Amino acid sequence: MSALDLSLRAQAAAIAAGEVDAAELLDAALARIEARNSTINAVVDTFPEHSRAMLDAAPDGPLHGVPVVIKDEWPLPWRAQRFGAAEMMAPTAPAESGPYRALRDAGAVIVGVANMHELGSSSTGNTSVYGPARNPWDTGRCPGGSSSGPAAAAAARLVAGSVGADGIGSIRFPAAYCGLTGLKPTFGRSPMAGHHMDGVSTTIVSGPLTADAADCRLLGSVLFGEELSSGDARGLRIGVIRDAVSEDVAPEVRGACEAAIEALAAQTGGKVVEVELPNLDAAALATVLIANSESLGEATSERLNELDTEIGPINRGFLKYRMLLPAAASVKAYRIRTLMRRRLAGLFEQVDVLAWPTVPAVAPPLEAPVVELPSGTLTADQANVRGAGLANLTGAPAISIPVGLDAEQLPIALQLQGAWGGDELLLDAAEALERANARRWVDSLPPLAQTQPTEA
Repeated sequence: MSALDLSLRAQAAAIAAGEVDAAELLDAALARIEARNSTINAVVDTFPEHSRAMLDAAPDGPLHGVPVVIKDEWPLPWRAQRFGAAEMMAPTAPAESGPYRALRDAGAVIVGVANMHELGSSSTGNTSVYGPARNPWDTGRCPGGSSSGPAAAAAARLVAGSVGADGIGSIRFPAAYCGLTGLKPTFGRSPMAGHHMDGVSTTIVSGPLTADAADCRLLGSVLFGEELSSGDARGLRIGVIRDAVSEDVAPEVRGACEAAIEALAAQTGGKVVEVELPNLDAAALATVLIANSESLGEATSERLNELDTEIGPINRGFLKYRMLLPAAASVKAYRIRTLMRRRLAGLFEQVDVLAWPTVPAVAPPLEAPVVELPSGTLTADQANVRGAGLANLTGAPAISIPVGLDAEQLPIALQLQGAWGGDELLLDAAEALERANARRWVDSLPPLAQTQPTEA
């Protein structure tokens, strides 16, 4: 087995102990990207000279010498971000982004830039100027968006960890589709410097995508700049809601998630509590309105009419449609945010976490990203935002955890949401769930990640 097949924390420990040579691990990562990436298009740029320079200068931090990839949403000192698009509304330039600095200071080595859905505008990942990333479990399926490349790269074990961003579920959707653990941090805890929406967006956060919760804790600690301490989630009170987010769900997804919730309660000696959270549909709409209105700073009629024709027609139309959003709708969206924050604060006096499926169906086909639910046929974007938007709207943390595979061997995921600052508890709960199912799902590998005899 290659050292690349070790967990993120095991790679770091092996390098620190002198059991693995960091330069050889970097070369192996570059070779694996060369060997596997053509199938999934997860990594859109590598820069061996810059990666080796990072390794040469790497301090003895918690990720010393460990290769990672970073989403095309973050600038690097030698490369501007492209957002998976031919052109962006705002100018971009190479820079030291916050995630870059956090990784550099931890001794990590950025081995590549990962693909993303064009302009971060979908939960599917099926559109990008580089061509879509593909799901390692089934390359005809969506990897999830918008952090499509970071998820596909980690799932295919090109690297053991990647950095994405989550504005409306954009870490959790690809984590769910690709069978990973993905943490959407509490708003403000993870670095945003260098992002073109830094200081403007109230929904976007950077965050980690890894195979399991312990690696997510390690990479999250690096991004947060503080240790995310470990606990045991004993006596966990798990809130469940009887709403579309938990009931308008594909049967296999609903069954796996309900079983996982019961297993988590048993593992922690906790209990499942049925609670009410009205107006989740309005909260999802408010999240979309706020995210779109906050992105209008660079938009003018002239600028919109000059957009590069390589930008997909849906996004060109969508960018122009944003200009028609009435100010009154945004005002109402912020009122809904206040209402939902108050309701969540009340709920978190009764329960420790809220649980429902991360997405209501497994990864849809790239060519036709629609899902079949009890209510009928919906686009994946319509269906997915219902359960993901609340965490971005309110700023609360959320985590997606793999809890099963369907009959077609596609991942199923459960989302846990916690109170503000409760990122550590979500990781504790995720680790408890891993113990409850004997790590069956976090250790499951897609076909592409099976070690090949000719690979490093």
